[in-house]
Amino acid sequence: MWWSWILAVIGVSGIYFVGRKDKWGWYVLLFNECLWMGYAITTKQYGFIASAIAYAAVYIRSYIHWSKEPVNEIHLEGVHSGKKSKASA
Repeated sequence: MWWSWILAVIGVSGIYFVGRKDKWGWYVLLFNECLWMGYAITTKQYGFIASAIAYAAVYIRSYIHWSKEPVNEIHLEGVHSGKKSKASA
């Protein structure tokens, strides 16, 4: 029973860090998939291994895509249209 809580907390933590654009979130998520594989082997629920591999592949592809984005990309109102915002006026 405690496995499910640990896996849930680690998974949510990883998603939280990814949402904050912290690269460590991706590592946390990949680590969590390793734990899922351990869970699958321990409980003899081998279908979880396939899902853990699939999730890990998605996380890796997403990290590669995410890491290619400009780091300091800021979208302020009116910046791309050439208009001055109230703050800069």
